[in-house]
Amino acid sequence: MGKLKIMAKQVVPEEQALRDTLSDNIKKYRHRRKWSQFVLAEKANISTNFLADIEAGNTWVSAQTLIKFAQAFEIEAFELLIPSINEGKPKLQQKILNQFSQDLAVVLQEAMEKSIIHVKKQYNINTKDKK
Repeated sequence: MGKLKIMAKQVVPEEQALRDTLSDNIKKYRHRRKWSQFVLAEKANISTNFLADIEAGNTWVSAQTLIKFAQAFEIEAFELLIPSINEGKPKLQQKILNQFSQDLAVVLQEAMEKSIIHVKKQYNINTKDKK
């Protein structure tokens, strides 16, 4: 039987820079509150292994997970993606940050629309457009 070869996805430098920024900021906010990884993982409802991978810069997060971190720290989600002044290549990070911000806006808009539909159905509000 042959060996199974697992190929890791190649991460472009721009994406790694943004991962590193997120990692640094999560650690910074966690240390300010004197929280262990376990405490933050509990507050964000994720596993400690996933948090460790994020803090190591080895993995990325969904918009929902980013929001969970922001809520745990009581900050805005975008604050976790702001690089410190001394970090690498701000223009490249900004490009990825802009795309992520657009993706996040779409996710939030879809969630709001689903919530509105749900409330209208729950309270039997007419959902047909009046023209």
